[in-house]
Amino acid sequence: MIFKTARVHQTASKMSITKIFARSIFDSRGNPTVEVDLYTHKGLFRAAVPSGASTGVHEALEMRDGDKKIYHGKSVFNAIKNVNSIIAPELVKSGLQVTQQKDIDNFMNKLDGTENKSKLGANAILGVSLAVCKAGAAELGMPLYRHIANLAGYPDVILPCPAFNVINGGSHAGNKLAMQEFMIFPTGANSFTEAMKMGSEVYHHLKAGIKARFGLDATAVGDEGGFAPNILNNKDALTLIVEAIEKAGYTGKIEIGMDVAASEFYKGDNTYDLDFKTANNDGSQKIDGKKLCDLYMSYCKEFPIVSIEDPFDQDDWDNWSMMTAGTDIQIVGDDLTVTNPKRIQTAVDKKSCNCLLLKVNQIGTVTESIQAHRLAKQNGWGTMVSHRSGETEDTFIADLVVGLCTGQIKTGAPCRSERLAKYNQILRIEEELGANAKFAGKKFRMPC
Repeated sequence: MIFKTARVHQTASKMSITKIFARSIFDSRGNPTVEVDLYTHKGLFRAAVPSGASTGVHEALEMRDGDKKIYHGKSVFNAIKNVNSIIAPELVKSGLQVTQQKDIDNFMNKLDGTENKSKLGANAILGVSLAVCKAGAAELGMPLYRHIANLAGYPDVILPCPAFNVINGGSHAGNKLAMQEFMIFPTGANSFTEAMKMGSEVYHHLKAGIKARFGLDATAVGDEGGFAPNILNNKDALTLIVEAIEKAGYTGKIEIGMDVAASEFYKGDNTYDLDFKTANNDGSQKIDGKKLCDLYMSYCKEFPIVSIEDPFDQDDWDNWSMMTAGTDIQIVGDDLTVTNPKRIQTAVDKKSCNCLLLKVNQIGTVTESIQAHRLAKQNGWGTMVSHRSGETEDTFIADLVVGLCTGQIKTGAPCRSERLAKYNQILRIEEELGANAKFAGKKFRMPC
């Protein structure tokens, strides 16, 4: 009996965390972000935290230092200090094993003690949570996506349909477009590999079309790899995409999605300004929520649109509910729900949308991300896993989308290495799964 006890203790100690160290690195926009190194007897496990540009006011707090003389106020030295001087010693001392994802995430949340992680910073907590998940998978001798599926209680895994952001507007680009993202969904593909081929080919046809119409300068890309031609009308962006799909020979096989990010141009009092990027504009493009909804519906009649994200302001519940009730396309909540169970439940009760945009840094831990997805699924919603505009080379969300079987992921255009890193990881997973690989395709909204 003494021997058995010692052996159990030895096994537990091997699965425990021996060291955690955080540092400041740079994201894809050249801003500082948090990276965490976590050590066990298996070695080093590293995770990096993404950062958004159009962030919802209800998101968990991304801790920035605010000193305008250093990195324009965007340094993360306090978040790093919180990892190294508070989270690391307490977590190592706790003896919790890396396979205990939920316990570790709950432990960190208790250390923070606030609802929005404002004491330690969601970026500090998330970096550790992601690294723990990677270490847990290694400890159990399984791929990360399998470990995530087990944590979520799913017996199988599914490869997602990618949603490629091919034209940028809003806060992601310097043009006049109010709406932030125009995406293509290769739902007619038979595999993730084929979906990537279709997306890449359309992207390059789109580049050629933009170059021919607007000149070479217009083929510069935005934060997420999409093109940002100097067009003023959102409908023009949709027309360019349809033409590129036709030239690639994929009409009927590729559908369109939009991320409006309407909170960026909401002016209060049920007013939206589609010319919000023009200072002191004449107000001629200000419309109310009903007219904005009618505008979306006119797009849906003319173009193969299957998904619209954030069509209204993050607290404009009435217009959200009106639109969701009036259409059968996917209405995605991002700023509305911010991967937060309380906000999701409110949206469920008000029937304000039918799909959750899942961003791990909006809520701050792997466990809470899984819980948010499960809550959405239990209420008949879809879930789209998403990157942020400020990304890193970390590919965690590629394994997350496969493990959670959400059926859809948006992580930018087929351009820029921090975006392709995620898509390439899913290609590797598809190769590893071989004949057992399942691709969401047309069932991207509800693949299981």
